[in-house]
Amino acid sequence: MIYVGTSGYSYKDWVGPFYPEDAKAGDMLGIYSGSFDFTEINSTYYKIPNAFMFYNMQKKTGDGFVFTVKLHQSMTHARDARDKDYEDFLGAVEVLKQAGKLGCLVSQFPYSFHFNKENMDYILGLRERFADFDMVVEFRNNKWANDRTMELLRSNDLGYVCVDEPSVAGLLDRSAIGTSKVAYVRFHGRNDEKWWDHKEAYERYDYLYKESELEQWKGKILELEKQSEKCFVSFNNHFRAQAVINGIMLKRLLGIAE
Repeated sequence: MIYVGTSGYSYKDWVGPFYPEDAKAGDMLGIYSGSFDFTEINSTYYKIPNAFMFYNMQKKTGDGFVFTVKLHQSMTHARDARDKDYEDFLGAVEVLKQAGKLGCLVSQFPYSFHFNKENMDYILGLRERFADFDMVVEFRNNKWANDRTMELLRSNDLGYVCVDEPSVAGLLDRSAIGTSKVAYVRFHGRNDEKWWDHKEAYERYDYLYKESELEQWKGKILELEKQSEKCFVSFNNHFRAQAVINGIMLKRLLGIAE
């Protein structure tokens, strides 16, 4: 099954382009779920979630809607998370799992996370921490795009996050590779100019895909669906609701009903 959605859903600059002018923050998820059947929660990267937050979120969505959850930055970037951090995170996502609304956990590593044995071992340790959960891994450094990495992921039931991002030296190409029962694709935009040179983080993802660019992924996504039980496609080009526009566009290309 293919799930198409966006990386986050609660953005002020979506009011007008997507949400009604009078929409409040608490209304957004319910409105969003009328157009998409999954969302990727990115706020958990900045703050470790609590069970109450996820309990409220899942109550606002109907049957069949699922969440994917990004790991906290202390687990992927600083890599200094404490045992209690993991315990709190696990306790929170367990709420979604028990409700049948957890798609998977997303561990996104920075460009500075280099391909070496130490970091491969770190991934294995992270897998042990979340042994009872489906998990996918996103790399930013293209040195990870090799057979040893894919074997590491396959042998530990970890999904490889396929990416569409700028053609900038050192970043990953637009390959579609499945390594577990969960396939995952993240669209970051193709704003080459602003990827490294930006004042605000959102500038990096300021990009609206053309239909012809998404068409390039249609066959790849359908193939990933065949190889997996669940295939998530997340648009991270969230500035000015461009993710919504492209998400709806891709759903139409794939023949997924609104």
